[in-house]
Amino acid sequence: MEQKTRLSPPEKVLKPPPLKTPAAERSPIKHKNSKASVAATSYSVADLQAATNSFAQENLLGEGSLGRVYRAELQNGTPLAVKKLDASGSTVQTNEEFLAFVSTIARLRHTNVTELVGYCAEHGQRLLVYEYFNRGTLHEMLHVLDETSKRLSWNQRVKIALGAARALEYLHEVCSPAVVHRNFKSANILLDDDMSPHLTDCGLAALSSTSSDRQVAAQMLGSFGYSAPEFAMSGVYTVKSDVYSFGVVMLELLTGRKPLDSSRARSEQSLVRWATPQLHDIDALSKMVDPALKGIYPAKSLSRFADVISSCVQPEPEFRPPMSEVVQSLVRLMQRASLSKRSSGDELGGSQRSMHDPPSDY
Repeated sequence: MEQKTRLSPPEKVLKPPPLKTPAAERSPIKHKNSKASVAATSYSVADLQAATNSFAQENLLGEGSLGRVYRAELQNGTPLAVKKLDASGSTVQTNEEFLAFVSTIARLRHTNVTELVGYCAEHGQRLLVYEYFNRGTLHEMLHVLDETSKRLSWNQRVKIALGAARALEYLHEVCSPAVVHRNFKSANILLDDDMSPHLTDCGLAALSSTSSDRQVAAQMLGSFGYSAPEFAMSGVYTVKSDVYSFGVVMLELLTGRKPLDSSRARSEQSLVRWATPQLHDIDALSKMVDPALKGIYPAKSLSRFADVISSCVQPEPEFRPPMSEVVQSLVRLMQRASLSKRSSGDELGGSQRSMHDPPSDY
C-alpha cells in the first residue's frame, strides 16, 4: 500500500522498547518438549500470589470474558498487572500450546501496545503478566472519574486516538500474519502519566478462536456497542471490524458518551446510531461535543476528527479505511495543530478557541 510509505520509518515501530527487568531474567527460556523460545519472565504461582496478596479483591483491576486482572507488586516495588486466565474459556489445553501462545504475544512490541513481561504455567493455572499503567483506562477517564479528574483536553484526545490507531496499524499491517484484536474498546486502552495510550489484550483472541456459543455470547455482551454490524449479525470478524470499533472509541472521545447508555432517551441510547447522521452537520456536531471540554477546541480540527469517525463506522466493511489511512489522517490533524501552535505561540496548540470563535486554521 503506497500510503504506508509516508508513515514513520518501520524500524521505529519494530524496535522493542527497553526491557524493564534485568536481562538475566528476560532471556529466552527453553522449555522441555517445546520448540518455543519465550522472551518473557517465567513466574511461579507463589510469586504471583505474594505479589497480589493472594489475588485479593482490593487488587482486582477488572474482569472480562477470559479472566480477571489484578494489580501486583514485586518485592523490588515494581507494579505489574496479572491476568488470571479462566481455564474454561480458553482453547489452549496443554502447557506446550500455552507456551507457544505466550511466545507469539511476547513478540508484539510497539510503543502503544501493552508489553507482556511474564507468564505462569504451573499447577494447572495460566497467568499473563503485563506492564502496569497507573492512570487506569480511557473508559474510566471518560465515564467513571468525576468531572474534575476526567478533563482531557482536545489535544490529549487527538493524541490518544492517534496512539491507539498506531497500535492497530501495527497489529494489522506490520505483524505477519495480521493480528485481529477482536475486543477493541476504551476499557482496553490504558493511559500512562503522559496520557499516552497503550492497547492491551493484543493477541488474546487466539485463546478463543474456536469459541463456544457461551464464549461468543460473553464477548458480544462485553463489547456490545463496539461490535461491527457484520459481527453482530453473523459472527464474522476481520481487521475491518477492529476499524469499526476504533471509530466507536473516537466517538467516545468526541462526545464523552458511552457506546450504549440506557439512561438516555431511546433515540440517544446507541451512540453510533445517534451520532452518525450528525457528523457532517457543523451545528449539530458542535452540540455533540463532550461538555467537559467547555467549548474549548478548534472547529476545523473537530470537523476533520468527525470525518475520520464517519469513515470508520461505515456499515459495510469494505468502505472502512485501513488503519494506515486513519493514522495518516490523524497525523495531519496533529501537524496542523503543531503549526497553529507555532504561529500563535499558544501553549495549547490553538485549543483555547471556543466553538463560538471564528474558525481556526486547522
